[in-house]
Amino acid sequence: MKRTLLFLLLLALLPRGAASAEPLRDDALKIAAPCAVLLEKETGELLYEKGAHERAYPASVTKVMTLLLIVEAIESGRLSLEDTVTASARAASFGGSCVYLEEGERMSVDEMLKCIAVVSANDCAVAMAEHLCGSEELFVERMNRRAEELGMGETHFTNCTGLFEDEDHYTSAWDVALMSRALIRHELVKRYTTIWMDSIRGGAFGLNNTNKLVYWYPGCTGLKTGYTSQALYCLAATAERDGTEYVAVIMRAQSIDSRNADAKALLNYAFANFALCPLPTEAELPAAELRCGTDAAVPLRPADGARAILVPKGGESCSFSCELSEAAAPVCEGQRLGTLVVRRGGEELARLPLEAAATVERIGFTGILGRLAASLVGLQSGCFSLVFPAE
Repeated sequence: MKRTLLFLLLLALLPRGAASAEPLRDDALKIAAPCAVLLEKETGELLYEKGAHERAYPASVTKVMTLLLIVEAIESGRLSLEDTVTASARAASFGGSCVYLEEGERMSVDEMLKCIAVVSANDCAVAMAEHLCGSEELFVERMNRRAEELGMGETHFTNCTGLFEDEDHYTSAWDVALMSRALIRHELVKRYTTIWMDSIRGGAFGLNNTNKLVYWYPGCTGLKTGYTSQALYCLAATAERDGTEYVAVIMRAQSIDSRNADAKALLNYAFANFALCPLPTEAELPAAELRCGTDAAVPLRPADGARAILVPKGGESCSFSCELSEAAAPVCEGQRLGTLVVRRGGEELARLPLEAAATVERIGFTGILGRLAASLVGLQSGCFSLVFPAE
């Protein structure tokens, strides 16, 4: 317990998105799999790791990236759920987990997404890759570029399915957590990853989710299972309760039951011990006063889009105070101007940077003359005092 409390205090002092200095490791929880990671979605805080950076083969967990690219294409307007996808001979030839597409068969993007998310359909994954990029090879290039953008330095993809046991197709539990976090930030995907049973082709072909946690783990939001003889049993599991969502990654487990038990243990630990503390919004924070600016003050916001920090459950509510630096224009949006101090029960939990929420230019000579004239008018009316901007 002492070790856990120390870790939580260290964690709270870190900026958003940084890995915790003292995440629980190895034997701190009874995790059987050799590779596991637990992190929180909103902050990206790492709560547990075991063999997080060891090379592992992702099997169908590969499709987390496939789904991410599809969902991003939909949300950018490049693709619509109503668009029709026609299966090529190559897509129809894929075995393993599939829905037995026939060459020339037409399905909507909506149905394709459902098949990929629920039953890990290899044929649909390939059909979507070809539809988006013209070929699976070009789609895989995009997968690797997106992995690089997400900081997945321990990953290389050679296909969009994970079906083939290719030594050049690899990842790590940490990288799977990164791409899983990126995927569940898109609420659209949960429309599919939370399906337990459904059907396609007018009800003629049934679908049953390969992720059994969707059925029996409260709050489960997905995300993707995988298995090959080389990869063994893999899982990226996500669950949300009371507005807090976690990602638990298990790689190289020995069985489905062991894999699911490990994921459940990680998620149970997270929900039992942590909660999100929302940070003040721009509207709730004071503005920073400026010298020599076209505006007298600039609004502030938590830096890097931070909206919450992760804290130990229980205790008093968090309180906030601001430490602001003296500032002179010009000020650019995003410029660091102060610190948000988070306390609970008199104890300091975190110090987070505050940044300018707008750009304010330096006042020019004409502006100074205008202020002088306004001040002179104020002197005559007795309402204002003459104040020159300090240099």
